[in-house]
Amino acid sequence: MTKRLHIPGILVLLTAFGLLVSACGGSGGGSPRSGSAPPPSNEWLIPQGEVADGGPGPDGIPSIDDPKFDLITANEPSDPSELIIGMMVDGVAKAYPHEIMDWHEIVNDGTDAAPYTMSYCPLTGTALAWKGDPAATNPDFGVSGLLFNSNLILYDRATASLWPQMFEQSVNGPRIREVPTRMQVIETTWGTWRAMYPDSLIMNTSTGHRRDYGDYPYGDYKDNSGLLFPVANADQRLHPKTRVLGIRENGQAKVYQIAGFGPTTTAINEQFGSTQIVVIGNSTANFGAIYDRTLSDGTILNFTAIGGQLPNVLQDDEGNVWDIFGKAVSGPRAGEQLALTNSYIGMWFAWAAFFPSIEMHF
Repeated sequence: MTKRLHIPGILVLLTAFGLLVSACGGSGGGSPRSGSAPPPSNEWLIPQGEVADGGPGPDGIPSIDDPKFDLITANEPSDPSELIIGMMVDGVAKAYPHEIMDWHEIVNDGTDAAPYTMSYCPLTGTALAWKGDPAATNPDFGVSGLLFNSNLILYDRATASLWPQMFEQSVNGPRIREVPTRMQVIETTWGTWRAMYPDSLIMNTSTGHRRDYGDYPYGDYKDNSGLLFPVANADQRLHPKTRVLGIRENGQAKVYQIAGFGPTTTAINEQFGSTQIVVIGNSTANFGAIYDRTLSDGTILNFTAIGGQLPNVLQDDEGNVWDIFGKAVSGPRAGEQLALTNSYIGMWFAWAAFFPSIEMHF
């Protein structure tokens, strides 16, 4: 039986918006792990009137709480251009296919000592991974059924607090104002990921749910200009569904078009806000990432791109070579890690909705 949360305001929001369409596709009950969840508070960090109810209700889109993995060589993609979300966890490469994430949106993974949650919103094209709290009653997250700027709102199963994915902060409930600890993800194609990490694990379709994972549940949504839910700001400078790599800091944001990196790997050294960053991307290999190029000892590195050596993508003015996850693999700083930034790939309309004064790289 699906465990239902009592979230104040859902019926009011349904009446206000008159929404009859189900958000984020799929149907059927979830299987949340046990754990009591007090109702959220009345305080919100986002305008409550802009929170839309997507239809299925809490856990109506079931998370995957016991993911199964194969070696990538045993689960070859039928189309190498299909997208996956990649991670490096304790030295092990793991991939989460979009074709599964489109239907489930959340995967609770990791170990009891180091849990983490992978989330993907198919309506905004955003993938983020957050570390869990091993001391929590239940470190897992579920799909709340609510949306903000068309973006997935997660709820944590320990307290039922609400977490808009792109906001990266709890906006309602006992954990309000808490910011999760993010983990680096690399979104790219099956083909690129397999070439970089031929021994990778890849999540398989043994999810415990019956879904047609070969069928994209949103029709032509990724290509058309329409949205299923209202957003706070519309910016017509790009097609709404253009895939961009964005970075945000103190309410400001900047994006780089994935298609704009060109056919060879490109590195951009610049400053965004108060942070010295390096942007790395390749439109043909279909990836992008942004790291902080100021090291813990205060050194600011200048990077150039490396071509044809994936997963190694950067070299610096000290002679170090760095991989796509921002780790030095050779040179005097071998083993060091570039600091992460608040950056991820998403659809242009979503970045513009969350950040109306957004800047675009040309």
